[in-house]
Amino acid sequence: MPYEQPNVQSAEVIAMHLIDIADAIDLSNVEVLWDQQRRPASMRSKLTSTPPKAVAFGVPPVVLTLDPLDLSLLGKAYRANVTVRLYDFGAAAFSVQVPVASCDWASFSQLVNAVDAQLGPLANSPVWTALLYQVRAALLPALTKPSPASLHEDYLLGIVHAFDEAIPASVMHERIDLVPLLSGEQRPLSEQARKDLLQQRFSYYVDDLVVLTWDRAFIYEPRGDSDVVDILEVANAQLLEMRFYDELLDAELPRMYDLVEAAHHAGNPLAARRFADLARNLYTLVAEVTEITEKVDNALQVTEDVYLARVYTAALDLFRVRHVSGTVDRKLSIIRDTYAALYEEASGKRAELLELAIIVLIVVEIVIAILRH
Repeated sequence: MPYEQPNVQSAEVIAMHLIDIADAIDLSNVEVLWDQQRRPASMRSKLTSTPPKAVAFGVPPVVLTLDPLDLSLLGKAYRANVTVRLYDFGAAAFSVQVPVASCDWASFSQLVNAVDAQLGPLANSPVWTALLYQVRAALLPALTKPSPASLHEDYLLGIVHAFDEAIPASVMHERIDLVPLLSGEQRPLSEQARKDLLQQRFSYYVDDLVVLTWDRAFIYEPRGDSDVVDILEVANAQLLEMRFYDELLDAELPRMYDLVEAAHHAGNPLAARRFADLARNLYTLVAEVTEITEKVDNALQVTEDVYLARVYTAALDLFRVRHVSGTVDRKLSIIRDTYAALYEEASGKRAELLELAIIVLIVVEIVIAILRH
């Protein structure tokens, strides 16, 4: 179908790159360390247009402003603003924001794809490595058990604040071809693929629109509110952390089986202690992972704002956060059951050892009695 090509008057492209950098981050220490280096002031995150009673962060993350970044995109120079948002559960969300002045819609879509080509997951861009090094070097004392940061999530947003004409949200996907921007594909998609791509659409006012996909989103927001952007970042941070602990437990389960097998074949009087020590280690692992996953689950509470709740729930479903979280819970359940079995076995081994000691004492007393007579 033919599409009209309105001009974009004001817009931005945001490339997000989220990395797990530590087991935990001391956010109060982050603020102190950042201020000591005379950097632009840090601030605690809050949603701009939503009452705190309706939507609130569990522990408000800290936003730090980094040095601007010069990018060359489609033969033009752009100066991008750069921030990083740090979450107490160990995630760092870097954001490169490319401001866009007047251009036609096709050029804006091409610019979104150009940002993805330079900063997206397939680009393996050194930009993120440099930004990570900068933040780590400045904030290392605030990081608990820094991780190698091999796990990351990327998300791309095309945000329009104003067109050169009023376009109602209800017909925007009919007036403007959103598919090239949302898919990143140059070849035409099938009708079914187009329909699936545009399925997750949300509007609150007649002049705003959010369209979500797995790795990109289009947002039309004439009032400049950033709440939807913040919510999408939190959902990606939750996915990142759940993936981290899913992989951690994937590595832990085979090791646990090997340790249990070794304890079973110990066959010595200290087997009870081996079982007890192993059970204690498993209990500690379960407690640590459960504590962190609860922090991740409670990173954002959405209660009274129905619109943001719908967007947030759709993002969690689309990113399969609940699926990964369920997988983590099942693996934790396996470890809990193993802990319980080991604890019982350790108790049994202690009982056997106690019975053996009693028998030995009885035999010793009988021998002593015989020798006396």
